[in-house]
Amino acid sequence: MKGKLGAFILVFFLVINSCMGEIEKKCLTITSTKSLKHDYDCAILNFGSSQDQEATVIGNVIYPKMNTKGCKDFNCYFKLKAWYAQNAGASAVLVADYFVEPLPTIILTEYHLRNVSIPSILITKTLGDSIKKALFNDKMVNVKLNWRKSPVYVEYEFWTDINSGCGTKCDKQIEFVHKFKRAAKLLEQKGYTKFTPHYPIWYCPIAFTLTKQCKSQYFSKGYDGKDVVIENLRQLCLFKVANESGTPWVWWDYVTEFGNRCSMKEQKFNKECADQVIQSLGLDIVKIDECMGDDFNADVENPILSAEQDAQLNKGSRGNVTIIPTLVINNKIYKGKLEKGGVLKAICEVLPVNKKPDICSDHEKGQESD
Repeated sequence: MKGKLGAFILVFFLVINSCMGEIEKKCLTITSTKSLKHDYDCAILNFGSSQDQEATVIGNVIYPKMNTKGCKDFNCYFKLKAWYAQNAGASAVLVADYFVEPLPTIILTEYHLRNVSIPSILITKTLGDSIKKALFNDKMVNVKLNWRKSPVYVEYEFWTDINSGCGTKCDKQIEFVHKFKRAAKLLEQKGYTKFTPHYPIWYCPIAFTLTKQCKSQYFSKGYDGKDVVIENLRQLCLFKVANESGTPWVWWDYVTEFGNRCSMKEQKFNKECADQVIQSLGLDIVKIDECMGDDFNADVENPILSAEQDAQLNKGSRGNVTIIPTLVINNKIYKGKLEKGGVLKAICEVLPVNKKPDICSDHEKGQESD
């Protein structure tokens, strides 16, 4: 879509309840009103025509004097506001934040509404207030929008301490892995997603590595932090080997089977049990062991574990990973519940409109099987 001309409707909204998209640098240009002429960053919200094509849209901004909330009688979800604006003839919707803050990149799911085809653009409160002031002074505000084509797949990370014997918290993560495994494997096998597992590797100063506080961070009888770190390393190396062989989704099978067969409670949380699971999945144990190394008792830095520590730190707009479990979708921290339905919906909403697999529409209709 190139050079489309039309009217933009400006609305103000509490953006924490919206579905956010990726921040685009200089995607909005104001071409009239001397005090506003400039290029501005914006966030393309993750629904509407902006999701599946590159485009340039040109138009003038309108701020309704009546019904400024964009809904009848009461406030409503943003997607419904966009749908009303579309029906009123708008070519795009500019969403101004209620608060002075950087453009957010959090992904939250909300009210589902099909057939919203116009782009919806998030701007800062400062810019929104400036546009509204110019309109109230009877000045025309002309805007040009530009955005890139969305990727055809979603990258997501799952930060988990599923192996740490952490009680109810770990049980919920195990339940999520069991229920989400089928969808995760299908999305990966069909090329809709690129998944990476991560494990928190907490730093212990050298002077304290032999202390009880550093060795025994986990509470299942007979196991300590070292046992958990070794298993985390094994699962990272298993994913690396599986990924190199073109079958990264095997991680979901291994974690599920390891949890079923190699629990701490049954005193089977060890290499022998892990190797049995690896063999049953047809993976190369030798390659996984080579990846892990054999210096667990020596003061030698492991490159895989060091990379995990680095990955926890600030990565672009994502921020540090400080809460476990954490799900990151396209470098944005997911704030919904860690459950199959919410995570699948969040991933499907980021995919371009014309690139969504059947599992997304089946889930929307409540027809997807476990």
